Amino acid sequence: MTAAPHPSPAADTADAALPCVRIGLVAASDRASSGAYADEGLPALRQWLGRAVRNPMEFAQRLIPDEQPLIERTLIELVDEIGCDLVLTTGGTGPAPRDVTPEATLAVADRVMPGFGEQMRQISLHFVPTAILSRQVGVVRGRALILNLPGRPRAIAETLGGLQGQDGQTIAHGIFAAVPYCLDLIGAARIETDPAVCQAFRPKK
Repeated sequence: MTAAPHPSPAADTADAALPCVRIGLVAASDRASSGAYADEGLPALRQWLGRAVRNPMEFAQRLIPDEQPLIERTLIELVDEIGCDLVLTTGGTGPAPRDVTPEATLAVADRVMPGFGEQMRQISLHFVPTAILSRQVGVVRGRALILNLPGRPRAIAETLGGLQGQDGQTIAHGIFAAVPYCLDLIGAARIETDPAVCQAFRPKK
């Protein structure tokens, strides 16, 4: 468990003129947290964000068991105490009894953002019919956005960045394209992205 935020490995190439963004990363997994196997979700999140986000970043990373009270406390800590602008979770979003990440996320929410979960399932449905079993949610707590993501690296990249056909045309928009504008609206840090990885959308004024 990481005790405090630490800089992103991509900090040397970030745009220093942009504000530093604090991002919480949470993997909920009984087996990974016990050391039964290595968690793949947290490194995948860091890698994708390091490519996509131009801001300097500080990550606060947590690997914890599938215990709802612990997940709730962790989300509250990351938002209320550490001051994360964005919190991304992996794991625990299926229908199994130990899958309680959505319940924990909703329990700490001020507002629910259902469009994020709807789009994540739409992306996954391009690959597997069991995507409808996912219960991922997006919520706002204070001035932070919390999103539940898949646990596998490829699914994380597809969910965040979207899907393109062989001709380069967009098949399904990734959810991260909407994250910067959402953060603008709730008063969080302004995020700028690398358009080659993720074209963030903001309405023209």
